[in-house]
Amino acid sequence: MSASILRTENLTIGYPMRREAPVVVTENITVGLQPGELVCLLGPNGAGKSTLMRTLAGMQPLLNGRILLNQQELASLSAKQLARHLSVVLTEPINAGMLTAWDLVSLGRHPYTNWAGKLTAVDETAVNQALTAVGAIPLAQRHVNTLSDGERQKIMIARALAQEPDVMLLDEPTAFLDLPRRVETMHILRQLARHENCAILLSTHDLDLALRNADKIWLMPKGGALQVGTPEELVLDGSFEAAFQADGVRFDPHTGSFKMAEQAAGQVDLVGEGLSALWTRRALERLGFNVHEGVNGSAVRIQVLADEAEGVDGRIQWQLIKPQQTVTHRSLADLVDDVQQTRSGATHL
Repeated sequence: MSASILRTENLTIGYPMRREAPVVVTENITVGLQPGELVCLLGPNGAGKSTLMRTLAGMQPLLNGRILLNQQELASLSAKQLARHLSVVLTEPINAGMLTAWDLVSLGRHPYTNWAGKLTAVDETAVNQALTAVGAIPLAQRHVNTLSDGERQKIMIARALAQEPDVMLLDEPTAFLDLPRRVETMHILRQLARHENCAILLSTHDLDLALRNADKIWLMPKGGALQVGTPEELVLDGSFEAAFQADGVRFDPHTGSFKMAEQAAGQVDLVGEGLSALWTRRALERLGFNVHEGVNGSAVRIQVLADEAEGVDGRIQWQLIKPQQTVTHRSLADLVDDVQQTRSGATHL
């Protein structure tokens, strides 16, 4: 394993107070970021994720311990030295005026330019390479104020990349994006970590995307110690579920998603394979049923008969097998209606 580019030793984060004891958010944080690694910082609201990100970025003083960047104390680095090794993307919108996307990305070269800010050929190459890396070359000459949220986020990442950093810190980079753009942004960051050999740490509330894409997760439970592990380790040992435990909501380790902890509407056996069976299960669970795969003795059984060669829209039939009757449906909507009527006509399925 490579040496950590950024690491902390017994770090305590929080807020200093003028005439009172400091407010401690979390303490005894000893973690490290490796080259080529995508790490997601997760935790419930109020756990201190933004405080940790700002402290690691040198934007907020630490209360105790050390932060080392390439074996040097973070606090000992000048602003220009820090900017050559670490870049930051925050959630706060910026006023870009009439700057084009290319102009905004070029501001990432400020650690390398002279007092006049004149770009050299090397700087211009770095800007173009950053735009190319995030797939934003077609946006280069557009004014920033005409870009969508997803396009603007690409440009902000490109600006951070133009600094040629060893470490990138991103605070909620997908916060204001729709689902396709969130998936795209996470994919871009994963590719950048690999291809640029850069250590990337991002805080996010997109738990599903983090579980699917992160090499490591830094998990901050509210009021507890920060835990580090692969997504799979933290799910299997129960740490993930415990960190996000809330009244009425539970984490399902089988699906990697959160569900309402409510009384089941009944039991249903589901027999079938492929996409049609998967989405039939989703529909039944949305209605509140506990769904068992295969024949398990439930009073109601659903048999999915699908020609998988025809795909999702192919010839699919659903047999609803009840104690006194078997009904065949040709649409999932009809099946759902029948199951609901069956439920309303019986105290328990």
